Amino acid sequence: MKIIRLLIAYDGTDFHGWQVQPNAPTIQGEIEKRLALMHTRAVTLHGAGRTDAGVHAAGMVAHFHTEKPIQPQSFANGLNSMLPASIRILEATEEEESFHSRFSATGKTYIYSIHNGAVMMPCDRLYRVHIRAELDFSAMNECLNIITGIHDFASFETSGSRDPSHPKGRGSIRTISDAALSHESTGFFHFSISGDGFLRHMVRNIVGTVLEVGLGRRTIACFRQAVLSRKRSEAGPTAPAHGLMLKKIYY
Repeated sequence: MKIIRLLIAYDGTDFHGWQVQPNAPTIQGEIEKRLALMHTRAVTLHGAGRTDAGVHAAGMVAHFHTEKPIQPQSFANGLNSMLPASIRILEATEEEESFHSRFSATGKTYIYSIHNGAVMMPCDRLYRVHIRAELDFSAMNECLNIITGIHDFASFETSGSRDPSHPKGRGSIRTISDAALSHESTGFFHFSISGDGFLRHMVRNIVGTVLEVGLGRRTIACFRQAVLSRKRSEAGPTAPAHGLMLKKIYY
């Protein structure tokens, strides 16, 4: 058996997230259906993580086991010929036996895109969140500085992310290696957040809280206190899913 690693990009608009669900289209489910056709048997696709309904990806990684004497690029070509246009295999490579998409990963980068202006073009509506009000970018940058480093991110963890009673593991402690705002052009900017791991909805909860600071609804001191409190109720709302994209996974 060989291990084939896939680099996957997708538009999450029409899908109920990455993970297979009964009676709902998902990214994993769509790819597994095509792999089953290629193998004439069920094939399990192991992803590096999960993305929620509406979230996009430019660099999801997944792997599967195969006994087929097929070159990796032929798997990519075959899958792309069958998959909907909203899912594309960018690259396929054979990996060592020890490789695992999830457990071998050392970090991830997410970006969250926003249009800040009076009118947003219709073609951007599925990939950016529209905020009309003026934003305090200096204050938002200060908030991103606060979360950089090793912190307990329980305040930004949505219920169901993990089992808090589990005695092992690192709990809600994560390391954010980089968090910044990048301006693409007038009115367009994105958050870029990189870390060694993320809790459920963590990026969207951070963005939602930072935007409240940018809108003047809470202060930088309130943001800092929200981080220290370790209470989800102290942080801001969960930002909409469609602004989020998984950009890259590191190995």
